[in-house]
Amino acid sequence: MALEDYNKKRNFKETAEPEGKAKVSGKKLKFVIQRHAATRLHYDFRLEMEGVLKSWAVPKGPSLNPADKRLAMMVEDHPYSYRTFEGSIPKGNYGAGEVEIWDEGTYEPIEKVEGKSDDLVMRAELHKQSLKFILHGKKLKGEFALVKIKSSKDENAWLLIKHKDKYAVDEDYNAEEHTLKTSKVTAYLEEKEGKKKMTRPKV
Repeated sequence: MALEDYNKKRNFKETAEPEGKAKVSGKKLKFVIQRHAATRLHYDFRLEMEGVLKSWAVPKGPSLNPADKRLAMMVEDHPYSYRTFEGSIPKGNYGAGEVEIWDEGTYEPIEKVEGKSDDLVMRAELHKQSLKFILHGKKLKGEFALVKIKSSKDENAWLLIKHKDKYAVDEDYNAEEHTLKTSKVTAYLEEKEGKKKMTRPKV
């Protein structure tokens, strides 16, 4: 899923989203999770790899509870510069709605390979369709796995799973409860819901 797919879907004269270009950040690989209110609210989970952001849409958002196996739909690669994108995507454009950063930080593979960079290790794991990594975020910390669902009819269906470690929780984990009260995405959703109520016919 190269950046060509990302660029084809967007009109950069209308959207403030960055144009797709590959870039390598530095020694430590970065990750970002963006909360995105489009047709439906979802979370975009992005891992830096090969100079781009490998991306998955997670409808229910990530969880720190290992019992939760969150569906994660792989989408097109996003440019590295998308890591800092927040704001509105205008109506009529792909993914129209509001985007904000929910969590960000660095990440690394759980199993290091001598003589290979973290990036090369992660690329090899992606090829094997089973990624195991440690997140160093503000909200998400510790070991996680992204595993492709082999039995699924949809070739882009994966699972995002938290490993049992000191950061794991036993109670229900709802990403929405860990969102700032000043969230622009929440304000956007409330405004959208308000407009829906105004246009609903009276019974």
